[in-house]
Amino acid sequence: MKKAYLLLLPCLLWACTTLPTSAEYLLRGDGYFQDGKPEKALQAYNRALELNPDNLEGHASRGAVYFFTGDYARAAEDFVFVLNKNPYQVDAYTAYASALAAQGDYENALVLLNVALQLNPSKPEIFFSRAGVYFMLDRLDEALTDYTSVINLKPAADVYNARGAVYERMGKTDLAQKDFDMAKSGRVPSKLNVYSMID
Repeated sequence: MKKAYLLLLPCLLWACTTLPTSAEYLLRGDGYFQDGKPEKALQAYNRALELNPDNLEGHASRGAVYFFTGDYARAAEDFVFVLNKNPYQVDAYTAYASALAAQGDYENALVLLNVALQLNPSKPEIFFSRAGVYFMLDRLDEALTDYTSVINLKPAADVYNARGAVYERMGKTDLAQKDFDMAKSGRVPSKLNVYSMID
């Protein structure tokens, strides 16, 4: 009987070492997401969270997929989970705010973005998100200030286009055209960040 156990032990150890871990499923999910396969990314992140339900990176990553596929309520749930476990996670505040803004809850989104800026006052993505919320609230001067802050920190075409839209709405067509031209010039990266709305 002991011999049978001893013979099975290496097989069991080999089987255990070949089972994917939560971290491996997260990597798979990241790859699928970057390849534009959100359904497969969700499957991988869900499996990662089955193996480790408290994995904050898993919740944040799954929330990002939900956000980019338009499931803002589920995205918000994942970001809230992260914030409940780690209230100092700046990116989760920004992501949660983006999910709220996408659902039309601009006032609460603004509160969250202000908290994020208190935690990290030099992160351009937070200013970018807050400027978008100000724009939706028709608080154009504040949107202009935030977009300009982003351009001073990390210029990108999507930021110039957004600031150009603010100028346009303000009736400053010459300044709007300058920003639109800069966005098309190729002299700056096209995006502030691949995850501009959630990072």
